[in-house]
Amino acid sequence: MDKNPETSLLVRWMNDVPLEAEEEKKIEKLTKTLRREVLDRTQIFVGAGTCGLGAGAAATLDAVKNYLAEKELDVEVVSVGCIGLCCEEPLMEVQIPGRTRVMFRQVTGEKVPKILDEIFAGQVSKEYALLQHRPVEGVQAWEDLQFIDENDFFAPQTRWVLKNCGLINPRSLDEYLARGGYAALAKTLKNYDSAQVCQEVEKSGLRGRGGGGFPTGKKWQFALQVEADQKYLVCNADEGDPGAFMDRAVIEGDPHRLLEGMAIAAYGIGATKAYIYIRAEYPLAIERLIEAISEAEKYGLLGDNILGTNFSLHIKIKKGAGAFVCGEETALLNSIEGRRGMPRPRPPFPAVKGVFGKPTVINNVETLANLPELMAHGAEWFSAIGTQTSKGTKVFALSGKVCRTGLVEVAMGTTVRDVIMKIGGGIAYGRAYKATQIGGPSGGCIPEQHLGIEIDYESLKTVGAMMGSGGLVVMDEDNCMVDVAKFFMDFIQRESCGKCTPCREGTRRMLETLNRLTRGRRSETGQDSLRRFQSVIQLQELAETIRDTSLCGLGQTAPNPVLSTLRWFPEEYEAHLYERRCPAGVCSDLLTFSIETEKCVGCTVCAKRCPADAIVGSIKNPHYIIHEKCIGCGSCMEGCRFGAITKS
Repeated sequence: MDKNPETSLLVRWMNDVPLEAEEEKKIEKLTKTLRREVLDRTQIFVGAGTCGLGAGAAATLDAVKNYLAEKELDVEVVSVGCIGLCCEEPLMEVQIPGRTRVMFRQVTGEKVPKILDEIFAGQVSKEYALLQHRPVEGVQAWEDLQFIDENDFFAPQTRWVLKNCGLINPRSLDEYLARGGYAALAKTLKNYDSAQVCQEVEKSGLRGRGGGGFPTGKKWQFALQVEADQKYLVCNADEGDPGAFMDRAVIEGDPHRLLEGMAIAAYGIGATKAYIYIRAEYPLAIERLIEAISEAEKYGLLGDNILGTNFSLHIKIKKGAGAFVCGEETALLNSIEGRRGMPRPRPPFPAVKGVFGKPTVINNVETLANLPELMAHGAEWFSAIGTQTSKGTKVFALSGKVCRTGLVEVAMGTTVRDVIMKIGGGIAYGRAYKATQIGGPSGGCIPEQHLGIEIDYESLKTVGAMMGSGGLVVMDEDNCMVDVAKFFMDFIQRESCGKCTPCREGTRRMLETLNRLTRGRRSETGQDSLRRFQSVIQLQELAETIRDTSLCGLGQTAPNPVLSTLRWFPEEYEAHLYERRCPAGVCSDLLTFSIETEKCVGCTVCAKRCPADAIVGSIKNPHYIIHEKCIGCGSCMEGCRFGAITKS
């Protein structure tokens, strides 16, 4: 296939190759067009990442195309990745020549005609318009519409990794190049040798964003110093934490950023082959990567003799089957080799003996996506943001009982309170805050008294939490912390590879204890009640034993949700244990349902819905619940139209 001359020109310009006067003029016009500073026709952007598609963006795209076909309008329609504001999807943006780009919220298919009719008439829909992007010279802003850097969700963020997500066409290499893409790689290859790259990254203070927080530059130096005929770089995109979607969104919205970061990292450690290990459940991200790798190879940005140098890098995609344990780096290496995903004893560490027995560095998506900005601006620039021990920014997937859910990127040192209360808009429906689970199944809970803690690798450890990959699940007063611990323990127990006894058997015993704790008397027989007390008394000791003796990071951090909830919410465990009561009203086996006779009209709906025949009464007379037969399902309460049924 012939190369696009404009793309080839952009590659030369990015690589600082001297251009002729005519080429300089062409580049100036081309980059302004690709950055959408100058438009020759209207452009419509639809957020069509996985989250957008899940909210109905495909129907929005169809409605836009149908509208344009009916009106016979020459308008470019672009599918972009997630800009981060997931709670307002489907998102649609419109940019008319000479006017700023406008974002519209919750644009389902039937709303498209009204919005487009108004904007083509020179007006923005006050009902659906959310914000506008900052104008550039010669571009007119819309009146009475908030700018993006004034928006409560976007204003507190520092977007380095996410800077292009939702803005550029992820399928366009040209747009990435026009915004400075691959310039950092060109600068690195021209001005640094491998050892200097490692030193620059170490000096920046960049730490692994996958959870452990190991200094990235130090890890690279270990691999660089090992003599070998072949070295490998592995990108860990096996994002398996419940509530985490950062890596997927970065790949779907800006795949070339990851590829450029991988090329810089491979050059730094002396690797010529690389793998992207990504779970097969991310088909859109995989599709974007395949396209991006092909385009980058076509223009000499990947493959042999990159940008005319003697550095070569070939990247392969390895699809994972969705095993959570394969997020652990040595289990991931086994999976790449075609083996069962099980952790390996260490040492030797992967930097010395990794995939196929060769020195290997494993970094996650966010770590690698930081490298283009780091190498473009330098270590001092990167380390100017953050805390004493945690530099740069961190991307979080904010979800749960919060007003604004989505993908956020903040400077290290930002407080958890600011992320939840400012960016997230506080707790939804005016409920009271209870806790935030940070770090997924391997993390811990942050209670209200520690909401002011800074996002920092060391600070989070002081409250029994950890950075993890970046999941932030917010919980309110209606969440039961024993039930939360049980949920994560059930997940961990099912995902344990079973190789080591502490994790395989210990997590099973912990889950059994939590199940006993949330079980009512009607479910017990024989000595079950005694076993319940005995196992709860031993719960903390068991958790600490698993933490201290498990083989890999999965088992070592598996007890964290239990240890964390025991530490900060002991009163909830006590209520379950001694009173057989769930304060949050979540554990159904501990609930007691009652009918307020003065409110009951005898409609018999509750009796008909009860699967255990535990409700008795005659028509037009108050009904009663036989507690010995009640199974606590709550069907009666859901069906009562008069609010006569309560739970306690």
